[in-house]
Amino acid sequence: MASNFLIIGGNSDIASVLIDYLLQQDAQITVLVRQNGDSSTLSSGVNIIVGDATQEDDLQKAIDKALENGKIDGIVHCVGSIVIRPPHAMKKDAFEEVILTNLTSAFLTLSLGGKSMIRNGGGRMVFCSSVAGSLGLVNHEAISAAKGGVESMVRSAAATYAQRGLRINAVAPGLTDTKMASKILASESMRDAAQDKIPLRRLNQKQEVAQTIHWLLTGAPDNFTGQVLHLDGGMSKILV
Repeated sequence: MASNFLIIGGNSDIASVLIDYLLQQDAQITVLVRQNGDSSTLSSGVNIIVGDATQEDDLQKAIDKALENGKIDGIVHCVGSIVIRPPHAMKKDAFEEVILTNLTSAFLTLSLGGKSMIRNGGGRMVFCSSVAGSLGLVNHEAISAAKGGVESMVRSAAATYAQRGLRINAVAPGLTDTKMASKILASESMRDAAQDKIPLRRLNQKQEVAQTIHWLLTGAPDNFTGQVLHLDGGMSKILV
């Protein structure tokens, strides 16, 4: 029987590549995309639910749709934002929006999706963090708070559900060459400045992140849980 996956934030560049990898294995795939998102790039054969990942009803609708294909084997939370602004220049509403988009939606995915998977014997969940979740970066306070929360949540949830069949991990990419990052990579000088901070002196490619998520969903051993995989060219761990 084909594996069955749900991807929250399915119209991101990384999710689009991941979907292609999963379709090569004849997987059943359901995605939740934003109301104003562009789902035209998604491959045919994917069940698309349009909604807001921060709304319980929309998330539940996507879960229910995925369950039409049988038990859910894996859920990926691929929702995120890039907000680079110092605290003194950020309003409370803007900060709360970053937390809502990145952390609250991740919690709802864990809560609602995890409940469904537990009822059906377990499965795998993968959340997307950022190098900013563990490394202090200038003007990243809001996104650091949100993604640091995601990483802490993943570790706690992996412990909570270790005996109930859930394997819960995260990926923490550095700056990746995607449309989300286009504003901070708008010129050669900006791109060069970003790459100079990375030990490998290059940006992540979306395929690298998608391959890692794919492995966590389909290839990682059963004893791999509660981990955060840092895909940042060594940025969070080494100095050259």
